[in-house]
Amino acid sequence: SKLRSCLEMLLLLLLLPPLLLLLLLLLLPPLALLRQPQDASLSWLAGLQHCMAGGALSWAAAWQQRRLEQSTLHAGQSQQQALTWCLREAQRPLGPLQGTTDTSTFRNHLPLIKASQAQEEESGGQLLPPTSTQCYGEASLQATLLGLAALSKAFPEVLTPGGIACVTPTSPWPRALPWPWRILDKVVSTPGAKHPGALLLEALRSPGLRALEAGTATELLDVFSGLEANGEELAEAMAAGNPGSPLPSRAAELREALDLGPRGLALRLWPKLQVVVTLDAGGQTEAVAALEALWCHGLAFFSPAYAASGGVVGLNLWPEQAHGRYLLPPGAPFIELLPVKEGAQEEAASTVLLAEAQKGEEYELVLTNHAGLARCRLGDVVQVVGAYNQCPVVRFVR
Repeated sequence: SKLRSCLEMLLLLLLLPPLLLLLLLLLLPPLALLRQPQDASLSWLAGLQHCMAGGALSWAAAWQQRRLEQSTLHAGQSQQQALTWCLREAQRPLGPLQGTTDTSTFRNHLPLIKASQAQEEESGGQLLPPTSTQCYGEASLQATLLGLAALSKAFPEVLTPGGIACVTPTSPWPRALPWPWRILDKVVSTPGAKHPGALLLEALRSPGLRALEAGTATELLDVFSGLEANGEELAEAMAAGNPGSPLPSRAAELREALDLGPRGLALRLWPKLQVVVTLDAGGQTEAVAALEALWCHGLAFFSPAYAASGGVVGLNLWPEQAHGRYLLPPGAPFIELLPVKEGAQEEAASTVLLAEAQKGEEYELVLTNHAGLARCRLGDVVQVVGAYNQCPVVRFVR
């Protein structure tokens, strides 16, 4: 332990100068931006801040990648630690077992419950309202950092200043970026109080977008439906513009794009657009198919994580894949897999852990977390399509 402490101190001393420089650059206010119009190009100082924040983001993502490698190489041990943490940090009793326990005892002594039953117990008989797409905890931050790194690798120009716009009040990223990456807030959108119409109008003013964000594909579907219904109002608003900055040419482009119909509309509005980023919360397949066939035809879709009411349960490290594939990580929340087989009795089925999942088989997700869920059957069925070290890679089925 003394050797480790000495090595950590040495590493800190080596990193201190660049960290101090990063701190100075990120704390300096972008003064040029305060003096320039909102749509002016970034000053050299703001550009330098953005570059440094991007470098810090890459470093943090690499650190999270190393942690993921280590945890997935020892999935059984990592899951044991996740279960211990969930039980220790539980906000309310998770059944008869409390404190640290092994996975076998936990699975043998607690029955499986369905999501509806868990909601009724939590709310006294009334179903809980839908949860926000914003999750909290280490898994959500890991999903955001690794998702951003994967997106940047697959589409290198996406994270340039002004490259992304979010058109819904909710964000597809499981967690907002903390300091020191707040300079990237214009790139990596966070939930806000803006009306969807105002967010869409802001995006329409930026023809050079590389990526379009929405909380879910269903929400994005509503945005494009509203765009067609209120196209003339939006065009008039753009023609009027901000004080001193009307955009009559952009308004004309919007009218012309709408006149050609819904198919390929996104690429006509934003010719440099490459990818649509939405969060997969299950049940988004039909909305994605509709968007791909019409408004977003010709664009790639990327979901950085697979989220459920119990937290982030899957990480997407492969933006280039046509359909979302998710690594089920062994950290919290604690995940079990219930085999789904035709003709099998539900009561007779027993769960398996991540390292025991078989390729090609279908499983229902079972979650335990620190917020009150204990062996909760989510109702989401996934199929194992591959492996990442000892952990399964899955696709959403139904």
